[in-house]
Amino acid sequence: MKKYVAEFIGTLVLTLFGCGSAAISGGIDGALGIFGIAMAFGLSIVAMAYVIGDVSGCHINPAVSLGVFLNKGMTAKDFVGYVIAQFLGGIAGAGILYGIITCTGLGAVAEVGLGQNGYDEVSYVGLNMAGALLVEIILTFVFVFTILGVTAKAKTGTVAGLVIGLTLTFVHILGIPLTGTSVNPARSFGPALLVGNGTALSQVWVFIVGPLVGAAIAAVIYGLLCKEKEEASEEK
Repeated sequence: MKKYVAEFIGTLVLTLFGCGSAAISGGIDGALGIFGIAMAFGLSIVAMAYVIGDVSGCHINPAVSLGVFLNKGMTAKDFVGYVIAQFLGGIAGAGILYGIITCTGLGAVAEVGLGQNGYDEVSYVGLNMAGALLVEIILTFVFVFTILGVTAKAKTGTVAGLVIGLTLTFVHILGIPLTGTSVNPARSFGPALLVGNGTALSQVWVFIVGPLVGAAIAAVIYGLLCKEKEEASEEK
């Protein structure tokens, strides 16, 4: 249960601070801009990794949990428990952000947004649905592939949180103008559910399916390219 609570808290923090930075600062054209928003997501991961990493591994993302599960790094029971905790954390984080925005003079939540993802008219560059799905698959592949690699070696364990946070930052730098960057179904579902915008909820499937597909591909390729070599090195 401690692992599930840790995943709930971690996902809540990621959603609140990452999505909150995007919503409250005015988005891409706001005070923080692309780099600032990307850093908010990355630093959230870094902070949580060094707090709950020893408790749950700090997945705080169903796509990451899927990659670890397919790589035989967790049981089916834990996978289900992690995913439930992560989705609840994403909803809770979006709920807190909703409450904060309603206490400001920024405007209605439906207009300000909760940092939700989107495509077509919601995308800053007008990316269509197929493009959004492809982008999320690619970005999540890179993110999960990196996580599987950096957490597999004991010698990189002390810097894993920093590497993962920086990787999340750089995928956001590319992805924010395209889709807002999901790479995390729980982070996308919470804001889409609560924003009160029908478009966000109707499009959220892309930001659930895309990251899960990207994570599955990452797990398969990592297993084929890297895992056997690492196991052989450990035996020596």
